[in-house]
Amino acid sequence: MKASAPSDSLTRRDFVRSGSALAASALAVGLSPATTQAAEASAVVGTKPVSTPPHPLLTPADKFRDVSRGNPKPHSLKGDALVQARLTPETWRLEITADTTVNPAIKDQPGLSTPLTLADGNALDFQALMKLAEQHGVKFLKAMQCLNIPAPLGQGLWEGVPLRAVLRLCGQLRNVRRIYYWGFHNNDPKQLFQSSLSYSQAMETPPGELPAFLAYRLNGEPIPLIRGGPVRMVIPWAHGFKSIKWLQRIVVTNDYRANDTYAEQNNDPESPLKTAAYLDSLPAKIPIGRIITVSGLVISGLSGLKRVEYSLSRADAKADDAEQWTETQLEAPPADWSTVLPAGVSSRQILGFNPQTGQPATWPLRYSMVSWSASLKGLAPGKYSLRARAVDLNGFAQPEPRSNQKAGRNALEAREFEVI
Repeated sequence: MKASAPSDSLTRRDFVRSGSALAASALAVGLSPATTQAAEASAVVGTKPVSTPPHPLLTPADKFRDVSRGNPKPHSLKGDALVQARLTPETWRLEITADTTVNPAIKDQPGLSTPLTLADGNALDFQALMKLAEQHGVKFLKAMQCLNIPAPLGQGLWEGVPLRAVLRLCGQLRNVRRIYYWGFHNNDPKQLFQSSLSYSQAMETPPGELPAFLAYRLNGEPIPLIRGGPVRMVIPWAHGFKSIKWLQRIVVTNDYRANDTYAEQNNDPESPLKTAAYLDSLPAKIPIGRIITVSGLVISGLSGLKRVEYSLSRADAKADDAEQWTETQLEAPPADWSTVLPAGVSSRQILGFNPQTGQPATWPLRYSMVSWSASLKGLAPGKYSLRARAVDLNGFAQPEPRSNQKAGRNALEAREFEVI
C-alpha cells in the first residue's frame, strides 16, 4: 500500500465526503432525512475537522503498559542487587552457548565454534554490543501488544543490533535449528520466562522485512529498567512474549520444537502480530446535539492494514438487521518527522522509510500503530452500540482469519452509550 501524502488535517473535499458518509450512517440507525441533511451540513459548515491524533505516535517510556513478571520484579531492584543481577550497562553480560540437553530423539548435537560465557570471560558486554552497532545498528517503529491482553501496550522507536550479527560472533554454528533465550529471573527457575525463534527467522531476513534484534535504546534514550533494559530482545512481527526483557542468555539447539514458556501455557508460540483496531472509551451519556468524536488505535500486523471501519447500531435493533460499516479517518504521516522523532534521529535512518525522501514506504508502517477517528452527528435520543474493526491487505475483516484467542486476542470491541 502506497503511503499517502503527508497532511496535518483532512482536505475540504475529504471532509465533505466524510460528512456525507457519516450522515448516511446516522440515517441507517434511524434519523429522519431532515435531521440527516442537517447533520451533513454541520459536517461541512462551521465544524473544524479533528486534526490532532488522540494518541502520540511514540509512547513515552514511562507510559507503556507494564506486564513484567517476577517476585520481586527485576525493575524494582536497587543498589548492589541491581549490580549483582547484571542489570546495569556496566555489568550487563550476554552468554551464548549450545544446548547440552541429551535427547534421544535428536541425533546430532548442536555446537558453536566460540561460545560466549561468563566462565571463559568472553561473554558479550555492553561496550562490545555498541561496537557492533557502529556497523550493524538499526532503528524502527514497533507497537508492543500482548497475545492475551485486548489493548496495545505502547509504541516506540527501538534501536539495536540484529540478532544474526550477534550470533556471528560465535563463529560456525553446527546442527542448529532453533534459538531460545531468556532474561534475568531472580535466580529462581520457577520465574524463568523464555522464548524462541527458528534459525531461519534469526538469520535470514527477507528484503523489506525487519530483523529480530537486541535493543538498547527506546525513543532515543537508553531502555529504562522497567522496559527491559539495559538490553532486551525485540521481535518485530511477533507479540510481546517474544520480546524478552533483561536479556542475558541465548542458547542454540538442534531441537526443532518451540520451547517458549507461553507455548507451555496453551498459547500459539508462532502467532504473528494481528492487524486489529481498538476503541477508546466513551462517556456513558452524551447530550443530544453534541458532535461525538470516536477514536482509537489500530495495529498494522503481519497482513498489513487497508482501513478501519466502525458500525453504529441502536440498542433496540433487530437481531437480523444487517450491520453497516463506515470507513474512518486514519492518522496521516507527519508532515515533518523531526517534530515526532527524538533529537538527532532522521526518518531516513529508520527501516521502512525511503532513505532519500525520509517518507514511510507504507502507511501505516508494518508492525506499528496509528490513531483513527470519526465524528457522529445528529444522533436521536436513545441507546447505541459502537463497534470498530480493521480490514487487512488481504481484505480480511477483523477477527478473520484467526479468531482463536490463543493465537492472539482479536475480538471486536464495543462501546455502549446513550444520547439524552
